[in-house]
Amino acid sequence: MNTRTQDGSAGDVDYGAIGSGYSSYRRPDARVARFIAEALGDAQNVLNVGAGSGSYESAARAVTAVEPSESMRAQRPARLARAVDAVAEDLPFADGEFDGAMTLFSVHQWSDVAAGLREMRRVTRGPVVVLTCDPKLVRDFWLHEYAPEVLDTEARRYPPIEDMAAALGGSGTIQTVPIPLDCTDGFNEAYYGRPELLLDPAARQACSAWSFVGDETRERFDRTLRHDLESGAWDERFGHLRTQETYEGSLVIVRATL
Repeated sequence: MNTRTQDGSAGDVDYGAIGSGYSSYRRPDARVARFIAEALGDAQNVLNVGAGSGSYESAARAVTAVEPSESMRAQRPARLARAVDAVAEDLPFADGEFDGAMTLFSVHQWSDVAAGLREMRRVTRGPVVVLTCDPKLVRDFWLHEYAPEVLDTEARRYPPIEDMAAALGGSGTIQTVPIPLDCTDGFNEAYYGRPELLLDPAARQACSAWSFVGDETRERFDRTLRHDLESGAWDERFGHLRTQETYEGSLVIVRATL
């Protein structure tokens, strides 16, 4: 059975509560979009599941968006088509209706990932593209030393890559997506060389994992990171990241074809 939060969100996050600033801090990055477009190939009619406010829909030629959260649907720009109110596990489309499908930063919020991916495969005759994070790698980021609870939460929520590949079937590839230093899409690793930006509570709120930790964790993170930035301790250990053009962390694209 699919459960929904008060604003209709499916899965474990209530975007009615935390999603108000999402479109401001999670702006699509053109360089990440190119990887998504390449993975979609020449697909013309693309399904976007868990579409949110419509980030990265420019990577596809024609998009049908699915988004269960009322607050996220409301943040979609007027230039984009209205999103269908549905969940991944029960898509209201015919078999093979689309020649491509994508889900971006969404699978870790679904109530049944395998069922949702099987549904995407059912309605798609071409490539299915999943932008996600590899749970085996999320703890390698420096943030784990300051707020381990946040990345431990991420590691638990993101489904194993091999499980997603199995649910999609067919043949697949896994590609690491390099994160640019000035990435405009503010997920945690996007701040790898700009730690000061994660001191902004609104920036943290745009990363759903922070909603699973308490005020004590957030206050400790703020206090310890501020101290290490002021003392130079962060730069002593991680300062090389400030000039590193890209960061290869946990961000990956899983692509499956029949």
